[in-house]
Amino acid sequence: MYRGVRIAAVVPAYKEERHIAQVIETMPDFVDHIVIVDDCSPDQTSAAAEATGDPRLRLIRHEANQGVGGAILTAHRAALELGSEINVVMAGDAQMDPDFLPQLLDPVVDGYGFAKANRFFSGESFAGMPGYRIFGNIVLSFMTKFASGYWHIFDPQNGYTAIRAEVLRRLPLNKIAVSYSFENDLLINLNILDVPITDVPIPAVYGNEVSSIKLSRVIPELLSLLFGGYWRRVWWKYMVWSFSPVALLLLAGLALIVLGVAVGLWVLANSIGSPTAGSVMLAVVPFVLGVQMLLVSLQLDIQGSPNVATMHKLGDGH
Repeated sequence: MYRGVRIAAVVPAYKEERHIAQVIETMPDFVDHIVIVDDCSPDQTSAAAEATGDPRLRLIRHEANQGVGGAILTAHRAALELGSEINVVMAGDAQMDPDFLPQLLDPVVDGYGFAKANRFFSGESFAGMPGYRIFGNIVLSFMTKFASGYWHIFDPQNGYTAIRAEVLRRLPLNKIAVSYSFENDLLINLNILDVPITDVPIPAVYGNEVSSIKLSRVIPELLSLLFGGYWRRVWWKYMVWSFSPVALLLLAGLALIVLGVAVGLWVLANSIGSPTAGSVMLAVVPFVLGVQMLLVSLQLDIQGSPNVATMHKLGDGH
């Protein structure tokens, strides 16, 4: 146990026969359960895990590949059955340094519902990270901030995370994306539930692994999920559960912008010579008002980002 709390490490693994034993053998003693999910690996990942003989190990093998998100969700469910109170996700390729596990667990033990590593807190964090990854993470971080509503977090694709068991029980686990966009969709669902989260400065460990991610498939998937996730969050959080000014300003602002653009196009199409000042105002005024409403809506959304002050909601339902 860690500070009196039962800890489970959940480890998704796919073709990790060279690294999985290192992950298990370097797991700190305070971790009570190690749940390995072999996501239908074609190699000897399962055999390598079993060979460690660690009594804390529970090994699960998928009969069909479900993706990293699917493996993590399977492991979370199994850890809950084992009675875990906090689950921490660690990669099967040993790229998550177990020495930083206490720093990740402390804020969750102290009240946060979710904590994740952030590789971008200091200049040293960039060491060893390829340039295209840095650029991609910056762009994706901003887009995820907007979609998830967690404006104070960064590095959303970092999978080194810790989460409370009661938060997991409230999440719609069967509806969360199971592919590369798992972390982004998880953040959106956490914000809908008003779960306070925090970033923890933890550098990544880069080895000889070669990414198998196909950007031509992943990028459209991420864009689609973030766009849909934003509107899903607005619908549930700001309209269904409480019709807040965020939704009112957002919808009114969009309507005024559309009206302004439509009137402007009509004025241009029907004016002979130069349009009159009055007709121009009919287009400009609603457009400017609409933009201002969207900015105020965004400001209110940023101010409403869940923090540790909302942790009393963790045990509440909606």
